[in-house]
Amino acid sequence: MDGMSSNKEDVSDDHPPALLLAGELPTDVAAEVTSRKLKALSATSDWNDWRWQMRHRIRTVEQLREWFDRLEVSEGLLAAAARFPLAITPYYASLIRALSASDPVFAMSVPQGAELTDPPFLGDDPLEENKDMPVPGLVHRYPDRALLIATTTCAMYCRHCTRKRLAGVRESTISAVRLRQVVAYLTEHPEIRDVIVSGGDPFTMPSEMLERVLAALRAIPSVEIIRIGTRTPVTMPMRVTEELTSMLRRYFPIWINLHFNHPSELTSEAAGACSRLADAGIPLGNQSVLLHGINDDLKVMEQLCRGLLRMRVRPYYLFQCDLVRGVEHFRTPLARGIEMMEYLRGRLSGLAIPTFVVDAPGGGGKIPVLPNYVVSTSPTHTVLRNFEGVLFSYPEPCAAAGRVELLPAGGTSPTVHDLACGRAAKIQPADTARQKRRVTKSLD
Repeated sequence: MDGMSSNKEDVSDDHPPALLLAGELPTDVAAEVTSRKLKALSATSDWNDWRWQMRHRIRTVEQLREWFDRLEVSEGLLAAAARFPLAITPYYASLIRALSASDPVFAMSVPQGAELTDPPFLGDDPLEENKDMPVPGLVHRYPDRALLIATTTCAMYCRHCTRKRLAGVRESTISAVRLRQVVAYLTEHPEIRDVIVSGGDPFTMPSEMLERVLAALRAIPSVEIIRIGTRTPVTMPMRVTEELTSMLRRYFPIWINLHFNHPSELTSEAAGACSRLADAGIPLGNQSVLLHGINDDLKVMEQLCRGLLRMRVRPYYLFQCDLVRGVEHFRTPLARGIEMMEYLRGRLSGLAIPTFVVDAPGGGGKIPVLPNYVVSTSPTHTVLRNFEGVLFSYPEPCAAAGRVELLPAGGTSPTVHDLACGRAAKIQPADTARQKRRVTKSLD
């Protein structure tokens, strides 16, 4: 293990919880969630030791009953827990506010009968990662980057996991033999400049074991960037210790992508973990999954993106839920994601707006899906739409605008065709908030 007597000494209190979301999260656990065991454990001196959190994960339905004595255990819950692995850290369990799927933390962590819904278009490996593995554990899909599955262990097994076929089925880490095979392949393919260390969750590995992986990758001259995908700042933030960040510094440049899905996960503990990583000089991004009943509400997503930016975490991707067996109840129509992006644009800084992507089934890779901002094109002009619905005529290079007769001022309202021909500059709705501000200013 890491050779630390206790993480309590390694976790700094220099990052105050007032950083974000003050007053936005419930302060009292609902009566139905009250658990004597939870209260007792959260008061122990070991609560902030990540290894203690791993040892005390909820792994069985019987343990769920011990933690939440008012939980109604349905046949569906039992069947889902028997089919897909269950693990919840005590910390993440403490964020549950209601013992039902209406609670986002409960829905993402506790098995549900809906996971047994199995339409024919779902699969165990819809992204065909196994077919893109030249050596075991290394996915090489894009020309210049590869993904290394370093472990199949997570602190908490998300019910919407893309790798439900692997994660938690057998908790293991990459062997020395497999790592040598990976290094050999990367060395023979210098076009791969970027390696993503994923899993499972690499931060569940003992630090010395994770360091062996990072050292092996950094020793390959052609590998320029190392990225790590982890959800531990969300599900087990005490994992981010000074010992861990000091080790990571030795292998820069490193980027870390996190996985926050709901504002309820933006706790002071999570903020502290992110601050420790950011203060170590590690850029942080976030990859959310659009999940029905959890974050497919426009206001919820806006709140999540704002909160992440306050934590110095850049919203990077918003993923459409993959076609994985066991996640059909979480999937949303693509139209909802497009609507989400339409809503966020103009309401949030560009820094806070993720890219909505579909990871195409069959190994097609990530495809960005956006609202249509190009309305019409012609050889001389392109008609663009902004977030307010205002249409603009953009002249292309060498556009022969001078040869076009402009519409007379105060005459007929321009059409899209007029914009595409360069006969008008824009079509402006009269009652946008920005237009009202301009009118008010002109009257002052």
